[in-house]
Amino acid sequence: MFNVPAIFGSMVFNDHVMKERLPKDTYKALKKTIEERKYLDETLADVVAGAMKDWAIEKGATHFTHWFQPMTGITAEKHDSFISPVGDGTIIMEFSGKELIKGEPDASSFPSGGLRATFEARGYTAWDPTSYAFIKEKTLCIPTAFCSYSGEALDKKTPLLRSIDAISTQAVRILRLFGNTEVVRVNTTVGPEQEYFLVDKALHDKREDLVYCGRTLFGAKPPKGQELEDHYFGAIKPRITAYMQELNEELWKLGVLSKTEHNEVAPAQHELAPIFTNTNTGTDHNQLVMEMMKKVAMRHGLVCLLHEKPFAGVNGSGKHNNWSMSTDAGANLLEPGDSPLENAQFLLFLVAVIKAVDKYQDLLRVSVASAGNDHRLGANEAPPAIVSVFLGEELTGIIEAIENGTAYNKKDRERMTIGVDVLPPFPKDTTDRNRTSPFAFTGNKFEFRMVGSSFSIADPNMILNTIVADVLSEFADKLEKSKDFTADLNAIIKKTIQEHKRIIFNGNNYSEDWVKEAESRGLLNMKSTVDALPCLISEKNVKLFDKFGVLTPVEVHSRYDIMLENYCKVLSIEALTMVDIAKKQILPAAVEYMNDLSKTAAQKKSTFPSITCKLEEQLLTKISALSGLLYQKTETLESDLLKCKTFGDTKGEAEFYRDVIFVDMQELRAVADEMEALVGKKYWPFPTYGELLFNV
Repeated sequence: MFNVPAIFGSMVFNDHVMKERLPKDTYKALKKTIEERKYLDETLADVVAGAMKDWAIEKGATHFTHWFQPMTGITAEKHDSFISPVGDGTIIMEFSGKELIKGEPDASSFPSGGLRATFEARGYTAWDPTSYAFIKEKTLCIPTAFCSYSGEALDKKTPLLRSIDAISTQAVRILRLFGNTEVVRVNTTVGPEQEYFLVDKALHDKREDLVYCGRTLFGAKPPKGQELEDHYFGAIKPRITAYMQELNEELWKLGVLSKTEHNEVAPAQHELAPIFTNTNTGTDHNQLVMEMMKKVAMRHGLVCLLHEKPFAGVNGSGKHNNWSMSTDAGANLLEPGDSPLENAQFLLFLVAVIKAVDKYQDLLRVSVASAGNDHRLGANEAPPAIVSVFLGEELTGIIEAIENGTAYNKKDRERMTIGVDVLPPFPKDTTDRNRTSPFAFTGNKFEFRMVGSSFSIADPNMILNTIVADVLSEFADKLEKSKDFTADLNAIIKKTIQEHKRIIFNGNNYSEDWVKEAESRGLLNMKSTVDALPCLISEKNVKLFDKFGVLTPVEVHSRYDIMLENYCKVLSIEALTMVDIAKKQILPAAVEYMNDLSKTAAQKKSTFPSITCKLEEQLLTKISALSGLLYQKTETLESDLLKCKTFGDTKGEAEFYRDVIFVDMQELRAVADEMEALVGKKYWPFPTYGELLFNV
C-alpha cells in the first residue's frame, strides 16, 4: 500500500520543489516572470535549468525533452540525454538555460495545414513556465509551445494560452466595473471527465480493425449488451480494480488530481474524473491521463480504447468538459450564491456565456468535430449535434422574470425527505441534472458534454474562452461608457436574455421533437464534421480569433485544412481496412464453412441416401448469397475509393467520403454482420462483440 500524500506530485518540479531547490532571489524572479507573462531571462534560466537537472537526475532521469502538443491531437517528444563530453573520455551531466527555454524539432513532419513545406523544416518549441515540468519514464518533460520558423502556432497549447489571456483581460474589465480592484487575473478552470473502454489485449490483437482504427468496423450485436443497465456504477471487477489502482498511482506521481472512478453504461466501459484545475494545466494533465491509460492497460494485458464509438449498438465515449471562471483569489464567477436574482455580477457573466454559446454555436460544434465523434453525437447516448444550454428550473425562472419585468417568487430552498427514518433530510439542489444537454449549467460551472473521448480539450476550451471573451468585451465597452451603471447593467442583462433565449432548452435533447423545435428556433444542426468545418473559416469567426490574437487568419485556415484532411485520412484508413478484412478474413472463413457444410451433406447422402440435408442446403444457400453480396459490396467500396484520388480539392474529397464511402462502408458492414450470425463460431476469423465486451 502506497502513501498517497507522499507520492503525489513526486515526479513534478512544482512550486513546492522550486521553493526548496532555487535560490530565494531566483524563485521570486521566476514567480514574477510567470505571473506577469514575461520572457525568461537566460541567466535566470540557467539557474532554473541547473536545479531542474539535479532534481531530475536524483529521481533517476537520464534525458530531457520538450513535451509539446502538435495538431495531431496527441503529444510529441524528442529525447536528449544530459551527457556532455569532457574530452578525456568521460562525460558530465549538463542542462543549460538555453536548452530549457528553446528546442528545435522538425516542423515539416507535423500537420501544418500548409504553414510549412517539406523543405521548410525548422520549428521551435518554447518552454511554458506556467505548466510544471515532470518526469516520465526517466525523462524530464518540459511542457512547451510549438511554432514555425516564421512564428505561426503549430500546436494546440499556444492558441489555448492566448485565449486564456483574452478572457482574463475582458473578465477583469467587468470586475473593475463592479468595484473589484484587487483581482489581477481571471483563470478558466476545467475538470474533464474521461470515458474509456478496456478490452483484453489478446482478443484486441486478433482484430485488424481495432489495431488500425481503434474501433470495430464489423460486429454483430451480442445476445446481451447494456439492456439490463447492470454495468453502470456496478461492482468493479478485480482485474479492472488492479488497473485503476496502478493508473491512479502513476497519475498521482505526475500531480494529476485523479479523483473519481466507476463503471460506465456500456459493458467494458469506465470513467475517470479529476478535480478542477486551471485550463492550461488541466489540458496537459488530460493528455497525460490518456497516455497513461494506454500504457498501464498494456501492463495488465488490456488495451484502452479511447475512440468515440468502438462498438456499434452500445454507448460511445465522451469527455465531459466542466468549465468555469475563477479569480486569482479563488472566487468562482459562475457561483450563483444564496440569491442568484440579486447577484448582478453572476447574472452578467451567466448571460455572457449564454450569448456566446448562441452567437458562436457553429464554433462550438466545430470544436468537437471529427470522424469518430460523428458516430456518437445524436446516437441516443450523447448530446445531438445541436448546441443548446440547460439552466434548470430556478435559473430559467429568474431570467424569465427579468425578461418579462415581473417578480420572481423565490422558494425557500426545499429540503428533501427520503422517507426512511434513519436517513436525515437534506437540501435539494436548485437545479436538476440534464445528461442529454450538450452544454449544461451544473451549479457553479458549465458541462460541455459534446467533446469526444479521444480529443485534446485544448480546442474546445480555446473556443469557449474566446467566444466568452468576445461577449465580455462587448459588455465592458458599453458599461465603461455608462452614466447610469445600474440601469445600463439591467438593460444589458434583459436584452441579452431576450435576444438569445432560443439557445436555452431544459428538455430531452434526445427526442425527435427537439430536433424539429430547434429548427423552428433557428438553431444549427450540423450532423457531420464536413458540414461543420466550413464554419471555422467564416468571416465572422476569422475576425473573432484575429481580434483577440488567439489565431491569425492564416492559422485559422491551416486548422481548417488539417481537420478536413484528417477526416479524409480516417475514412480512408477505415475503408481500406474493411476491404482487407472482408477479402482476406471474412470471405475465406465463409468459403471454408461452406466447404465443410458441403462435405457434411455429401457424406450424409453417401451414407444414408434417404436422409435429409435441408439444414446444410439452406445454410449454404444463405451464406453463398451473402458471400456474393459481400464480394460485390467490397468491390464497390474499392472502386469508389479510387475515385477519391480524382478530386482537386480537399472539401470535395471530404464530401465524397461522407456521401459515398461512408454509405458503402455501412452497406458492407450490414452484410458481414448478417453473415456472422450464420457462420460457425470456430470459422469466424476474429473475436466477436460478446467476447470483447464481457471477457475482461
